[in-house]
Amino acid sequence: MNIRTAVISDLDAIAGVEAQCFPASEAATKEEFIERIGHYGNHFWLMFDDDKLIAFVDGFVTDEADLTDEMYEKADMHNENGAWQMIFGVNTVPEYRRHGYAGELIKCAISDAKEQGRKGLVLTCKEKLIHYYAGFGFVDEGVTDKSTHGGVVWHQMRLEF
Repeated sequence: MNIRTAVISDLDAIAGVEAQCFPASEAATKEEFIERIGHYGNHFWLMFDDDKLIAFVDGFVTDEADLTDEMYEKADMHNENGAWQMIFGVNTVPEYRRHGYAGELIKCAISDAKEQGRKGLVLTCKEKLIHYYAGFGFVDEGVTDKSTHGGVVWHQMRLEF
C-alpha cells in the first residue's frame, strides 16, 4: 500500500470512492473536490493498492474550533497556518474495509497535524462510530448544533494535543 497527498489528477478516483462510501445527501460532489484539492490537496491522505485508490481521509485547517456545515462547501476557508486540522471524510471502498486502512490514514493525519504544530484534530461522526474514533484518542463532545450535514445527527469529536 502506498500513501500520498492529492493532486488534481486524482479527482475522478476520489469522487468515485466518495460515491461508494456516502449516500448522495452526505457525499461531496466532484465540483467540491476540485475546490478542495486546489485549496488543500496536501491535507488529503490517499491510500493506493498498486494504482487503485482504496481509501482516503481529507479535511482543511482552520482557527475555528468547531466543524460547521459551511466548511464542507467552502474550501477557501482553509488556512494553512490554522490551529485545528478538520477531518471531513474517512473513506474506504467496501471491499477493502475491516483491514485497518482507514486507521492508518487517520494515524497519518494525526501525525502530520502534530508535526505541523496544530492544537489537534476535529471531526464529526454518527453515534455508531464514536467508539471507533475514541480508539485514536478522539473525545466525544456530544451532538453538535453546528452541523446537520445530509440531515443527519452528528457528534463532534476532538483530539487535542
